[in-house]
Amino acid sequence: MESLTEFARKSRDQFESLLKEFVEIQTVSSDPSKKTAILEGARLACDTIRRFGGEAAVIETEGNPIVHGKWGDDPARPTVTVYNHLDVQPASKETEPWETEPFEFVRSGDRYLGRGTTDDKGPALTALFGIKAALDAGLPVNLRVLWEFEEEIGSPSFEKGISSAAAALATDSVVVSDTIWIARGKPAAPAGLRGLQGFTFHLETGTTDQHSGVTGGAARNPLAELMKLVSEIFDATTGRVKIPGFYADVIPVTKKELADFARSGFTVAGFKKDHLFKKLRTNVALDVMKRIWALPTFEVHGMTGGYTGPGIKTIVPPRAEVKVSCRLVPNQTGEKIGKLVKAFVKKRNPDVEVRLVNRLDPYRGVTKGALPDAVRRAVKFAFGREPVFVREGGSIGAVVTMEKVLKAPILFLGLSLPEHGYHAPNESFDWEQASGGMIAFAKYFEEIAALGKGAGRPAP
Repeated sequence: MESLTEFARKSRDQFESLLKEFVEIQTVSSDPSKKTAILEGARLACDTIRRFGGEAAVIETEGNPIVHGKWGDDPARPTVTVYNHLDVQPASKETEPWETEPFEFVRSGDRYLGRGTTDDKGPALTALFGIKAALDAGLPVNLRVLWEFEEEIGSPSFEKGISSAAAALATDSVVVSDTIWIARGKPAAPAGLRGLQGFTFHLETGTTDQHSGVTGGAARNPLAELMKLVSEIFDATTGRVKIPGFYADVIPVTKKELADFARSGFTVAGFKKDHLFKKLRTNVALDVMKRIWALPTFEVHGMTGGYTGPGIKTIVPPRAEVKVSCRLVPNQTGEKIGKLVKAFVKKRNPDVEVRLVNRLDPYRGVTKGALPDAVRRAVKFAFGREPVFVREGGSIGAVVTMEKVLKAPILFLGLSLPEHGYHAPNESFDWEQASGGMIAFAKYFEEIAALGKGAGRPAP
């Protein structure tokens, strides 16, 4: 192949111009008013695939479309699919401390600012340039992209969508580029993802606000009862969940995994700096890593009800709601955890209505075999250091779905860094990660081509 470093250098202007086009389309999947922008993003995605010499197809779903790109269709060659998502989180300079307009692409030296630059438009386009390098080199491999527009809302239409087009999406393996390294210069690849099961707890004990001097003491207070319920579910100081059976299916972390965690380069100081924390539950690095990658959680996200204006309004509110969720680890399932939580709540306070939302099951990946080894070699070739295989604390619902529907092994070649600010104000990406990523993907495709058709399945 042409010097990949030179290829990346020559591609910089085109990459930045294209990233600007994508970032400035507000593909916010959680906002129904952005439906037109989603469709515009899908059209740009198709146009871009065609500009890069591929065939583009749109898979219609009950929700947002899925875009499939295709280069090559030789049955004698291996086929590899790159998955990314092109929808983004909401962003507003009015309510968040953005230094720039979130949906205006800004280049500041080697840094690119704007919503979606790192999650996940920048990595998606980086992989696309890796595909271009592989095509220019004439590598004997069929290449695909699968670009989703609902990942940020839990991929509710993804399974039906890809199931309807499973034959057209057939692939030997999938590589996902939507994950975060431990730190710059210290590549990491997930060997597992946490799942998610969300809940709302709703309690209504009256019709309107009532004077606490007239009714207080006799009236039930739904805010207070939900606070009590949450404290019965988990210990807010330690994070330990008190529901019987909650931890029954958790797979303990192995000694090998702990060794990988320990050499990942993770530091508590770096974690606190990257995420703007003042205090944590623990300052022991290995304990923090186990908590964010390998243990389930119960988190309170918000509470509504009662009076929240200035001063105190002495009322007893008629209703309240708590929004919570559990992050899950292999071999837990959202279905089982949902049943455990509902049963626990019913026993403690039968008047509370529990609604289940946003279920994503956890994923356990592979670290042994030809495909993980290909990731190791590709990343080392591009960045000078093999990735450590850790676990990812977040969830990517599409991963479990692709494994189920496409029946193909899933690998990860993420490029984002903690300081890039996933879901945060001043989200960014940078040229060091983009250029290295182009080289890594091109090298990975070369590795897959060398493996040949039918090779690369993970070791048992």
